[in-house]
Amino acid sequence: MVGITLKGLYTLLVSVSFLSPLCAADAVSDLQTKGRAAVDAQIAKSTTCTKDKLQVRKEWGDITAAEKKAYIAAVLCITKAPSKLSATTYPGAKTRYDDFVAIHMKNTLQIHGTGNFLSWHRYFTWAYEQALRTECGYNGTQPYWDWGRWASSPETSPIFDGSDTSISGNGIKTTHSSNGMKPAGSGGGCIEKGPFKNMTVNLGPMAALPDTTPPKNPRTDGYGYNPRCIKRDISNYLTNRDATTAKIAALITSSANIATFQNTMQSGTGVHPAGHFTISGDPGSDFYVSPGDPAFWLHHGMIDRTWYIWQTQDFANRQQVIAGGTSMMGGGKAQSLEDVVDLEVLNVGGKSYKIKELVSTVAGPLCYVYE
Repeated sequence: MVGITLKGLYTLLVSVSFLSPLCAADAVSDLQTKGRAAVDAQIAKSTTCTKDKLQVRKEWGDITAAEKKAYIAAVLCITKAPSKLSATTYPGAKTRYDDFVAIHMKNTLQIHGTGNFLSWHRYFTWAYEQALRTECGYNGTQPYWDWGRWASSPETSPIFDGSDTSISGNGIKTTHSSNGMKPAGSGGGCIEKGPFKNMTVNLGPMAALPDTTPPKNPRTDGYGYNPRCIKRDISNYLTNRDATTAKIAALITSSANIATFQNTMQSGTGVHPAGHFTISGDPGSDFYVSPGDPAFWLHHGMIDRTWYIWQTQDFANRQQVIAGGTSMMGGGKAQSLEDVVDLEVLNVGGKSYKIKELVSTVAGPLCYVYE
């Protein structure tokens, strides 16, 4: 290499190392932009989702401090509102927030590794967003966590930095083992800083991993009252390995059909477990009780966004499609677009919907896009 000093070479390598993530960071957004015309075309034909009703979901890092605080205030509000579930059946569900945890627990084995995984969680996340709006006066939309954008250091991202505009930070550093999905990180204990430092999880555990030591629930079904702090062990091990922007883009572009897309997403090295186990702890790594950590909703906002972008690459042919069964344990019938998603006390406007009504974010009851 002629005319370049060692110092110059070092400077070049450093500049490339900074430029590469920035270039890669555009890959998923480019796919999103590419598909937007098809979405707008559907809106133009819709009688239920019109431009004046359209909501826009954004990444946490792209909303203002005031918008973040408004979202946080609404979440704190719903953690103080009373439960609408039966106190006999769900004695541990004390708050409206607990209702979301309990309904997820009840359906866990029928909504993971199944044909309704994407549609069920789409309605679930939208129902949460609507509850924040109608029950707690929130005027915004559900933000999402772009795993790839913060892959190198999620714990210092604006999502988890522990500031008053974050979803709270890491857990207090404790000695703990690996959870089997990643090495033990620098957290492990109760959330140390931020708006949700004093929030409790009241239900579960049901499938706690070795790195957490939550007290046993008084009921075998996990619905007993078992208040405890939220624990986290955030690190970059899984985001760097499985949830980079390049990996997200490859998931979208390399999945020719819905079966490949959803199976790859949920595989052991997929973006779905990567997000959950990046948060880790209790209840974050317990797939029954994981909505008990408020970071769950930003993670599943990104799950939904990734599906949305995959759909828009061939919008006409990627909506009314389904694959998979009705139980993660195997057996049972094949999932159908006619199957109903019923969230019980969480149903928006008291309505359950068929899967075929939830496959587009700009049709049926839904009217939102991602930026």
